[in-house]
Amino acid sequence: MVSIRRDDAFTIGRLDAHDQAALVARGEVTATELTEAAIVRIEALDPQLLSVSWPAFDLARRRAAAPLPEGPLAGVPYLLKDSLDYPGLPSRAGSASRSDAVRAFAHPYVRRLDAAGLVPVGKSAMPEFGLLPVTEPLIGPVTRNPWSPAHSPGGSSGGAGAAVAAGLVPLAHGSDGAGSIRIPASACGLPGLKPGRGTTVRVRSRHVIEDLLVGDSLMARSVRDVAAGFALARPEAAPTITGPSLRRLKIAYASRTLAGAEPHESLTRALEETVNLCARLGHEVRPAWPAIDGPAAERAEQVLWSHIGADCVDAVAAAGQDPAVALEPWTRALGEIAAGLSHADLEAAYGQIAALPRQLAAFFGDFDVLLTPTLSAPPPRIGEMAPDTAPETLMARMFGWCGYTPLQNMAGTPAMTLPLAWDGDGLPLGLMFAADRGQEDLLLALAFELEAAAPWASHWPQISVNGGRDGRAA
Repeated sequence: MVSIRRDDAFTIGRLDAHDQAALVARGEVTATELTEAAIVRIEALDPQLLSVSWPAFDLARRRAAAPLPEGPLAGVPYLLKDSLDYPGLPSRAGSASRSDAVRAFAHPYVRRLDAAGLVPVGKSAMPEFGLLPVTEPLIGPVTRNPWSPAHSPGGSSGGAGAAVAAGLVPLAHGSDGAGSIRIPASACGLPGLKPGRGTTVRVRSRHVIEDLLVGDSLMARSVRDVAAGFALARPEAAPTITGPSLRRLKIAYASRTLAGAEPHESLTRALEETVNLCARLGHEVRPAWPAIDGPAAERAEQVLWSHIGADCVDAVAAAGQDPAVALEPWTRALGEIAAGLSHADLEAAYGQIAALPRQLAAFFGDFDVLLTPTLSAPPPRIGEMAPDTAPETLMARMFGWCGYTPLQNMAGTPAMTLPLAWDGDGLPLGLMFAADRGQEDLLLALAFELEAAAPWASHWPQISVNGGRDGRAA
């Protein structure tokens, strides 16, 4: 077995995926050494984070030792979300209802990751079936935020966000059905892209609601890594965005959530600072909000979310398990909520899915981008949204905190959160940029520009390969 010194592993961990892959391409390290360095980092730091729910070190070593496809990310270690099927690994989705039986089938998305030469080193932690915006499944692990272990890293891709922010791996898969990439990216100080509907190859088995709501991508610390991760999953080949555009944009901004609430004062300040930054860069920025029924859109997301929970309850019961034993209280509560909904409720939810794309397209006829906070408040403390919280309290807290992100899931449009602010306690605050269908490249080009104007690469959390120090001094 190859041996890697901890200091060397941590030095490598401070590099993004492109720079790690470049070490392999230049022959300075092998893919096996890159993989061992990631394993050293996971073993050293993850006991404090609990971001990795299923280590796959032997599988990673075998893959790294085998000939890998060529590409800009070849040899780079990454984590798979624990709901993503990968041959040879279980898909437990944070649920006691799932066994450790390994999967044999790979959907096209996973085949793309393999074709890029990426090396999976394990599965990342997530809440049960991704149904909460925090990562505290009752079967464990309860994942901690690397900026403050008393706070949540968000969810549902919370393990992915914490691991990338800490430098355990440079890339991790995330999926976003109500904000589940953007929420942990915001809470952990990362850029996070939710692709629009139909812009990636198939990720999972067919499911009407999930196909309409969920977008998948790779989470990373740098915009170029996010851009490359999105590019490798596009159905048709397209050039990877590699930098900012000279085009100046018309940017609308708004502070209120879908339900009409104002965010925490730290987010109000962060939004104002970001508006001023965009204006200094020459963009036209002014307040505006699309002509949509925000509360109806949020209500539609809640209705469909409840039906996903009901599907989980039905699947467990059909498999002969007792949902009261195999499933968490929150998942069962969603099933009960769905049982109390009418056909008219479901019809109204699908009506929002039909109407929102047209309504947002009309808005984006006047503006290129919509800027809002990503979340309504800083990351919550561990336990505030635990799955055994009273359902009515949990529903209010979940959609109160995630008061912006569901809009793009309902409309099928792209959005990207960027780590442009921190609160007085040093917790990251994301700002979200949303655009019309098919405008992921526009968002990425803007992200490149903002990354250069307000660099976040030097910001490292308390628990990380850089130990909270300024990266420029490392």
